[in-house]
Parts: sequence; C-alpha cells; structure tokens
Amino acid sequence: MNLEMKNISKSFDAVQALQDVSLHIGPGEIHGLLGENGAGKTTLMNILAGTFPQDSGEIVINGTRVHNMTPKKSGDMGIRFIHQELSLCNDLRVFQNMFLGAEYTQGGFVRRQAEIKRAQEVLDYMNTSINAQVLVGDLETAKKQLVEIARALLFKSELIIMDEPTTALTAKEIENLFVIMNRLKDEGVSFIYISHKLPEVFQICGKYTVLRDGTFIESGMISDITEHTATELLIGKTFVAAKLKADAAPVKGEVVFRVKNLSGKTFTDISLELRRGEVVVITGLQGSGTDELATALFGASPVTGGAVFTAKGKLDRRSINRVMRNGIAMVPRNRKERGIVPDLSIRQNNSLAYYTAKHRNFLISQKQEHERFLANRTRLDIKTASDTDPITSLSGGNQQKVILSKWLEIDADLYIMDNPTQGIDVGSKYSIYKLVNNMAQGGKAVLLFSTEFPEILQVADRCIVMYRGKINVILERGDINEGTIMAHSTGAGMEDLQ
Repeated sequence: MNLEMKNISKSFDAVQALQDVSLHIGPGEIHGLLGENGAGKTTLMNILAGTFPQDSGEIVINGTRVHNMTPKKSGDMGIRFIHQELSLCNDLRVFQNMFLGAEYTQGGFVRRQAEIKRAQEVLDYMNTSINAQVLVGDLETAKKQLVEIARALLFKSELIIMDEPTTALTAKEIENLFVIMNRLKDEGVSFIYISHKLPEVFQICGKYTVLRDGTFIESGMISDITEHTATELLIGKTFVAAKLKADAAPVKGEVVFRVKNLSGKTFTDISLELRRGEVVVITGLQGSGTDELATALFGASPVTGGAVFTAKGKLDRRSINRVMRNGIAMVPRNRKERGIVPDLSIRQNNSLAYYTAKHRNFLISQKQEHERFLANRTRLDIKTASDTDPITSLSGGNQQKVILSKWLEIDADLYIMDNPTQGIDVGSKYSIYKLVNNMAQGGKAVLLFSTEFPEILQVADRCIVMYRGKINVILERGDINEGTIMAHSTGAGMEDLQ
C-alpha cells in the first residue's frame, strides 16, 4: 500500500489536536510514528481508521483520494488498527473475537468449524501456542495482545497500525513479533509502529516521523539518527539523560512495611522489608510471580500462607478498603481494566481513592473535587481542556497521570506501583521518576514493580529480582546493574531450582 496523508488538521472544541500534519508510507515499510503523549499520533491514526473525520487535508491511497473515510471503508482497503487498549470480548472464544463483525457465513449460519480452522492457522503461523477455542477471558494479558495482532493478520491486511503492541509482551514474544513483522514486510505488508520504547523502534523500523504538540516535526531514515537525537526531537529541547537517584547510602528509616513468608498461586515464601523514605523495585521476567505478588500485597489476590505487617501491626487483608485505610495505596498496571472508570469524568476519577479512604461526609462537594484536581494537574502536568470531560478523552499518558494523582490524594505511607510508566512518553517518565524520588524524600515508602532497567536505575534504593516465584537476589544500590539483574532474572544463583 502507498499511503499519503497530506496537511491533516483536526480540533476538538478549543483543543487543536493536529495542525497540517503529513505522513507518507510506502509498500513493504515499517514506519515508526513517534511523539510524546498528546502529540497527536493516535488522533492521526483514528482519522486514517475512519473513527472520525479530519477538519482539512486529504488521504490518498494508491494514488486515489479517499473521501469520507469510515471504519468499514478503512477495513475494506486493508487497513487494520491494533489499539494500545485491548478491545477483545472476554466472554467470547479466541476465534470468535478474531472473526467478530466479519464472520464466515453460509445460508444465514456461521461456519464455526471453518472459522476455528482458519483462526488456528494464523495463531500457529505466529507461534503463539494459543488454542483458537479457549475463552479470551482465560488468557493472560500478553496472550490477549497476540490475539489482537492475529486478528489483524487474519484478513491479510495491507497496512497494520500498531499502537504500543509490546507493552505486555516478554522479550521472547517481542522477538517473535518482529520476526513476523519482517516476514510480512517482505510480502509487501506495511506497518505504522507507535512506541515509546526507542530501542524497539530502532530495531524494527526503517523510517520514522516525529510529531510534537499536534504538528509535524521531521521524517527520515532511522539509520540517519540516534536514540539521543530522537529524544531531542520528541521533547523539543536538548535532552540530558539525568541521573535522578544518587548513589546514596542505604536508607535507615523505620520499617513501615514487612512481608513474612508470603505465598500465593505463582509465588512462594516471599519475605521483604521497606523503610520510610525507601524505594524498593521488584523485577523479574514474565512468569516470575511479580504480577500476582503486586496485587496480593494490596489484598486484591488471595494468598496461601504468610503475613503482611505495617507499622501498626499485622495487616488485615480481608478487603481492599481495610488495606487502604491502613495507609497502603496501589497504582495498578493495565489502566483500562484496573486503573480508570471510563464512564466517569476526569475529576471524578481523580477523587475515587479519596472517597474510599478519607471521605467522611454524606454529600460530595464538586467544588472540593475541582480543587483536588487543580492541585494535581499542576503537580503532574496533566494536559486537559476541562476536568469535567470523560477520562477517556485524555491520551494514555495523561490518563496514567490521573491514576497517579488519584492515589496521591490519600496520603498513604506505602505506595505499591505496578509498572507506573507503562505506555508513557520519555518526558512524562522522568516526571514520574522525580515524583517517586520526591515521595521517598518526603518520608513515603515506595514498592515499585518494573521490568525496565533504566527505570530501576533512576529510582531504586534496593532491587529485588524474582525467578520462578521466589526471590533470587536482593541488590543494594551500588550493586544494581543490567547484567546482574538479567542474570538473576534467568535463574543465576538458584541452583536449588535448576
């Protein structure tokens, strides 16, 4: 496919989302579309996908100008959009999701066996080890992401738009995805690849386009720029990869959180301590038990043994309300399913945790809701036209900032943060790193789950590495390096588990 988007502009009320943006994609091309949250990337792709029309400009596909683009017209032309937020139906089976809206029919009946066979062929082509007949709700998040990709491949798309496709994938799954993309590229399929992970962009993309604040900045060959140059283009100023966490001595504050021999479905015999003013990062490869451990510590997943203690004594984990009222907050991963309430406004989402842990009045004050949001908008630089707009009107990064601000409202002693920078641009990541370090300096304890080494280095006083559901090693600040973390993530030093 040869795609040209010429001088595209789009506004939403007083917000100018795009201004004279152009993009060109050739056949058999993997093109990185780069920009911070709110730069206009998703808006541009939604116009291409027919979700809403542009105010001005034109779309030209294979030399023909396309008028009044709609989702159906876009799909019929071979364009598929894999959104960052998963759009699968958990109550349907994998093959049903893949064929949803485009079922094989004969005589008014769905050809179920034909769909199963074709869906399984695509899943096997991708080496997913997914059974086409299982319920999507029974799949882990990474597998759901692969089903989204398989759905795009099902109908031999000519142009596939991928918005942060690797967020929930392991390194092996990412490698497999890139093999598939390169194979399809050789067959003439084109990709628009949106990601904040610059190493991935430089690994898989041949060309790039940078947007900033809704305007076109630059296009070119990936081979002609460096990651450092790309970062400067994204944020619009000379970028210095500042080292935010000094190589300080171990934190000596009082112990405010203690886990003793905690076990659950995917983790065993976990013991750790957090001190006031300390940031401890827990990391590990997918399947190491970190995902369930994070939710178990907050009372959202069951445990089979062990106990959790705060400075007040043994923690009552029978309900999340009790956990919150004992001074523990949690920023969850997967903001669409766990972090936001999509039917509520930005302001209301910002106040949800406060109402659970702090609110004691019978009535809700909209004035106080507004004041709470204004304070957090300044603190976290949340970009929005109005706090009465729906939370879904925000970019993914700004939604994540609202989730953070929601939990800051309860002034907890311990903050559990499960991949808090997931889907966040470079500039926003550094804002969150500064926030985490400032929270620690203010006496908070932070337990942060992350798989990104640069992130670990920016915030960790100590780093706990898990492997096969157990703690493999606890690294002090001075011992944290990428090689050591990777070695212990893959089982080094745990001969008893080999």
